[in-house]
Amino acid sequence: MYCPPLFAANDPAHCYALMRAHPLAHLVRQDGGALAADAVVLWPDAEAGVLRGHVARVNPLSACDGAGVLAIFSAGDAYVSPGWLPGKAEHGRVVPTWNYRVVHAHGRLRVVDDAAWLRAQMEVLTDAQEGVLGANWRVDDAPADYIAAMLGVVVGIEIAISALEGKDKLSQNRSVAERAGVRQGLAARGEAASAAIAAAMNRIEADQGERS
Repeated sequence: MYCPPLFAANDPAHCYALMRAHPLAHLVRQDGGALAADAVVLWPDAEAGVLRGHVARVNPLSACDGAGVLAIFSAGDAYVSPGWLPGKAEHGRVVPTWNYRVVHAHGRLRVVDDAAWLRAQMEVLTDAQEGVLGANWRVDDAPADYIAAMLGVVVGIEIAISALEGKDKLSQNRSVAERAGVRQGLAARGEAASAAIAAAMNRIEADQGERS
């Protein structure tokens, strides 16, 4: 991934936190002479250094044991208008851009065909997501025979992470006044994606203030 040093966000704790908050990844692999990608929920285990998930048995991923893969996790993006920058009125030499946050996880895929492994993986993932909602549902809430049938039509996948790359492009290359204009413009849009990017910019400003 092309990443100027100013935008690099490679701290493992940062990368794992982003992946946990946004676990739906695009999983890219070689498929013959072409590239293929699937949207797959992958739950990170920082202690083990792996991503775990499951896919349908009929998914071609289930036959990719040992393949090198790239999982791309996105934490959102937002358009940045030149109209938010002081330079628009001062000299006009401004252009649009995009702010975003992303993590690339490289590794090798292992296919796991084991019902106990699968159930444990599903329970960890479900408990993490349902915990945010007040624990409305657990795997044990469904009939045992139904869960057994569901487990029978999927296989597990585990990716041993060999490299993590994080990139937070959040106007760090702009002046204080420009960053303030971008945050104000994003907040004024009144929609969740722009608000999330503005909040991430605020966190960077706060971190820089603490270090100064």
